[in-house]
Amino acid sequence: MSATAQPVNRNATILGRIRLTGILRAITGLRIGGAAGGLAIGALDNPVVRDPLTNQPYVPGSSLKGKLRSLSERIEGLTTNWRINNVYIHVCTGDRQNGRNPTYDECPVCPVFGVPGDQYPSAPTRLLVRDAFLTESSVRELEALRLDLPYSEIKWEAAIDRVTSAAVPRQVERVPAGAVFACEMVYTLYEPRDVDRFWTVVRALALLEDDYLGSYGSRGSGKVRFENLTLSVRPRPHYDQPVAQLPQRTFDSVDALLAARDDVLAWLREAAGLARQAG
Repeated sequence: MSATAQPVNRNATILGRIRLTGILRAITGLRIGGAAGGLAIGALDNPVVRDPLTNQPYVPGSSLKGKLRSLSERIEGLTTNWRINNVYIHVCTGDRQNGRNPTYDECPVCPVFGVPGDQYPSAPTRLLVRDAFLTESSVRELEALRLDLPYSEIKWEAAIDRVTSAAVPRQVERVPAGAVFACEMVYTLYEPRDVDRFWTVVRALALLEDDYLGSYGSRGSGKVRFENLTLSVRPRPHYDQPVAQLPQRTFDSVDALLAARDDVLAWLREAAGLARQAG
């Protein structure tokens, strides 16, 4: 006689939220590709993604979050075992029938960045990354420049035939170095240990600064820096009775935030009302 799977009691209670805002500055030209607009003669083969309402380039939250996840998986040496189209990511696969996933709770990536909905546990993702749009001052600066296209530049590259040495030129559209985007991330706390897990996000920002965002990174594009980072905490009671001033702290750089790790984590626990539950 086969054993019957036991029902699994699950809940996801919001204990609070951490909001991280700042600016993302392109140190070198930044390219995050969009769909080509057409097949007209002379049309650009590799356009950047743009906001259809303003025609301004932006950084999709999916691109930024995906890069942060990839770097987090790589520094932890996690196996990329789950295919999404042509991309492989790490997923802690569990036993849905028996309600078990022994690796999920201790995984430094899956609780933070999420797992596919058809996997167990299909728990809520902690990290939400919003689309990052150009700041108003950056828009004015780009509009004042003589650029190849609105808010962007054309970079010419050449593919070299290794046998004949013939050069095949190609065009790459990039957002110019110096462009500034306003970024926002929201991290939800479902259990006290989520405060410590938040540091996976901070570490990923540091990893990204030493890597690249978008494409053509090995050829000079995509170096970025995060600046003027502000952490604010919204504890659970705030959503019933909003307070005028939320607890917040500001850091000039990711390095400054990293250097204050223990102090920041203790402050986050206190501000979220989880200090007594940390143990």
